Amino acid sequence: MKNKTLCLAAAALGTLLGTVPVLAVERSEIATAYKWDLTDLYADEAAWTASKQSLEQEIPRLARWQGKLGESSASLLGALTDWENTNRQVDRLYSYASQLSDEDTRVARSQQMQQQAAQVYTDLQTATAFMRPEILVVGRPAIERFLAEEPRLGQYRMFLDDILRAAPHTLTPPEEKVLARAGLLSQAGGAVHSVFTNADLPYPEVTLSTGEKVRLDASAYGKYRASPVKADRDAVFAAFWGRYGEFTRTLATTLNAHVESHVFNKDVRKFGSSLEAALFEYNIPVSVYQRLIDDVHANLPTLHRYLRLRQKIMGLPSLGYEDLYAPIVERVQLEYTPEQAMALTLDAFAPLGPEYVDVLRKGYASRWVDFMPTTGKRTGAYSTSVYDAQPFQLLNFNGAWDDVSTLAHESGHSMHSYLSAKHQPYATANYSIFVAEVASTLNENLLFHHVLDQTKDDRTRLFLLASYLDTMRTTLFRQTLFAEFELRIHEAVERGEPLTGEALSKLYLELLRKYYGHDQGVVNVAEPYGAEWAYIPHFY
Repeated sequence: MKNKTLCLAAAALGTLLGTVPVLAVERSEIATAYKWDLTDLYADEAAWTASKQSLEQEIPRLARWQGKLGESSASLLGALTDWENTNRQVDRLYSYASQLSDEDTRVARSQQMQQQAAQVYTDLQTATAFMRPEILVVGRPAIERFLAEEPRLGQYRMFLDDILRAAPHTLTPPEEKVLARAGLLSQAGGAVHSVFTNADLPYPEVTLSTGEKVRLDASAYGKYRASPVKADRDAVFAAFWGRYGEFTRTLATTLNAHVESHVFNKDVRKFGSSLEAALFEYNIPVSVYQRLIDDVHANLPTLHRYLRLRQKIMGLPSLGYEDLYAPIVERVQLEYTPEQAMALTLDAFAPLGPEYVDVLRKGYASRWVDFMPTTGKRTGAYSTSVYDAQPFQLLNFNGAWDDVSTLAHESGHSMHSYLSAKHQPYATANYSIFVAEVASTLNENLLFHHVLDQTKDDRTRLFLLASYLDTMRTTLFRQTLFAEFELRIHEAVERGEPLTGEALSKLYLELLRKYYGHDQGVVNVAEPYGAEWAYIPHFY
């Protein structure tokens, strides 16, 4: 790596010290340094297969604890210890197969491995389905006595408390076993959506004002929707959403199947709604979710004020939905290599302490991150981890400022997972989704303020401030729009209404126009953009 000070100065000034792919290429063409290292999970596929075969032998043996959980504190500890050890192995098995599949969703063998891992997970859930009903039979007084007798059970207190809290929604052991087997079916909708959109969807081509012809897969769409040339943005949006619009019937079927699985779970477990069922695991009142939506509705005029300001600064006679990702000010040359992005995030995270920065630096060097967009690679970005291995980040890095911010965001997740696993036992290390974004958005803010402090050029500072405002738009308002869409499609299925492509696009367009002030003349949201729901993997 270049001298850190040089990298920081160059990055802050937006000087390009290297190149990144402008279009997706084959994974074999990407340097090893830019690929994650899955050997921390398994040395190779043969090791993964050996682990799978071992688990297939081990999982049925968990049945030996059935009927014994209430015998003594030693029996309960033995059962929970065996349950934990097996879960940890299954987590590792599934993570490896899933990440291998995400590298190239076209590879049949990787899909097969992911399906096999999902089956092993279902087998584990089935084999241990007796545990929750049996713990309820043991009852709280006996559980409290066991906890007092055996200090090593203390790490499972929250796990046991959650089981006892769920008594009204827990079935008999045979029913729990059937429900566990059905769990494999609930993954079908998301699996089909992922394979189709990442590997089989015939993405369109578009010719830009420069004469360059580009294939608009998800990575290229993310890059070229931010073009400073309005004609290019219009062409990119028309082609991309026009193509998605051709497949809304198929993708509505996958989303409907996914939502139906939630409604099935709600009905079987006797929850009042799918929302209540989803929040129950984290002990969060339904009112919190609804209050978020209500408060964002009340503050839509603030969003509209920002959007009108955006239109004014951009000098546009009107603002369209296709203009929201374009630079709000004249483009500045802010492009980064992965090395620059890593150096910049490490410097920005200095307020979190030298230990934090040192761990992340070693993580980058150990190839936690899969940087580059490649053909067939899963779109978007995420951080994932299992308790006994290093975290991993999937990116589709195009070298823009947003990509550096995404690295900071996902690094927050990775460090959250790393520190949680380091300081918490397995039973409490898996933080809830309700707080998961705290660490990631904190890191985004640290990066923004660090780079803003380092930047003296007014145009660049204005660009950064505008980007920060737009991050607030997407983090708060856009994510709440997603939340309201999810709520309403679940309510529709609960009423017995089918989720057709036409119905979903109509609902999504209605929400887009409400949030972005279409009827007030704030942002014109054209009808084809109602198909955007079909693109969002988070709905699965």
